[in-house]
Amino acid sequence: MNVLEFEKPLAELDAKIEELRHVSDAGELNISDEISRLQKKSQKLAESIFSSLSPWQVVQMARHPKRPYSLDYAARIFDSFEELHGDRQFADDPSVVGGLATLGGTGVVFVGHQKGRDASEKMRRNFGMPRPEGYRKARRLFQMAEKFALPVITFIDTPGAYPGVDAEERGQSEAIAGNLYLMAGLKVPIISVVIGEGGSGGALAIGVCDRLLMMQYAYYSVISPEGCASILWKDPSEAPHAADAMGLTSEKLLDRGLIDVVIEEPLGGAHRDPDGAAASLGAALKTEIERLSGLPVKELLDERRTRFRNIGQFDEAS
Repeated sequence: MNVLEFEKPLAELDAKIEELRHVSDAGELNISDEISRLQKKSQKLAESIFSSLSPWQVVQMARHPKRPYSLDYAARIFDSFEELHGDRQFADDPSVVGGLATLGGTGVVFVGHQKGRDASEKMRRNFGMPRPEGYRKARRLFQMAEKFALPVITFIDTPGAYPGVDAEERGQSEAIAGNLYLMAGLKVPIISVVIGEGGSGGALAIGVCDRLLMMQYAYYSVISPEGCASILWKDPSEAPHAADAMGLTSEKLLDRGLIDVVIEEPLGGAHRDPDGAAASLGAALKTEIERLSGLPVKELLDERRTRFRNIGQFDEAS
């Protein structure tokens, strides 16, 4: 159930290798040569599959049920992490996590979207779709970062902000807009990373930053492929077609200047080697913090505003 359609040939081969390992460990036969041969075959097969993923397959990778989430990365990357809760206005939203952390001896404030693994956890985390109190919790942590002059790190992984009636009643749009306004002028470095799904304003609400990084098999877009297909073709099953047209992959976004760095994932994706993915992400974050921490506040804010004003192309009508 946790294997994508295009991963099945690789999963079957890996299962065969594991089965042969059990036989070898039992001491019945020496089949190390056969295991080695199959491992090489698995390596080549993985290289073949993952070197030519379509945009829709990348979206499926970003949603992979075994993919590391924000707290998985936090446990592997940060030297210490103390989670803080609540927005001091209404409630705590578990779909947004955050708190104080240290990375390579540097104190930071961390905020990220968080999804769940099993059914009960998915419900508690609201499938990674924040309500207003989640964004207001993030806002409180951003203000704390500015007060104590700590860099901000955010992990983006949401299909979008929760569109329910209760969220609208409590001011979903204002909560998102308030974060955009605050982050645009926050007087500390902000580094954001799209680790999985980056959907619409729900992602941008913690993504106004100085440097935007993106995992190789993540996606970042104004709307989900299914939402786009529903609007344009009145048919969500056209999502693969929409994904092709939207330019939502890390490769496309880097070419268009919308993101700054693509973090290469282990062969087969982050879910096949979470430790390797976390090591690459942690190294990239340390590099960005070191670069940004030496900038004067005025220069930092000027660069941030220029970065967003330069996004996109347009032609003036004659």
